[in-house]
Amino acid sequence: MSQNVLVEKCKTEDPNGLWERLNAIANEIRQRAFSRFEQRGHANGRDLDDWLEAESEVVWSPFAELIEGEKDFQTRVALAGFDSKDIEVTAAPQALIIEAAKTHTHDAKEGNVHFCEFSGQKLLRRINLPTAIDIDKVTASLDNGMLQVNAPKAAQSKQVSATA
Repeated sequence: MSQNVLVEKCKTEDPNGLWERLNAIANEIRQRAFSRFEQRGHANGRDLDDWLEAESEVVWSPFAELIEGEKDFQTRVALAGFDSKDIEVTAAPQALIIEAAKTHTHDAKEGNVHFCEFSGQKLLRRINLPTAIDIDKVTASLDNGMLQVNAPKAAQSKQVSATA
């Protein structure tokens, strides 16, 4: 069953404080990487590994595709396990920004948890588009774990030559 996903329209370069959220994510990654460095006894030589492992723990990047048609762009993003309420799509003049977050917890009534490989997930992905889109006509829906975003291209402005 397909569920509609809310699409925010943004005409500015910093949609809804995106840079603030990106900085917060970068800080979280930095703190986790430093924590890994401390756990290894401040030993040098694995800085990049620490950063990449911390990054993969903080932000998840799902598989996606962008297909350009004559009049629009179709974007599909694999978001299995997410509900439409967990997803936010922002349409900017030449980009789609997809954010999603979910948590995973255990209820004490479930019993003793011996191991759990589930975790909360945070997604922030920007898909740059080769041409401008009509942000007022962008739609998004979630069907069987697949986010489908339709972004119509902006109308080409016709130049009228004046004759005197």
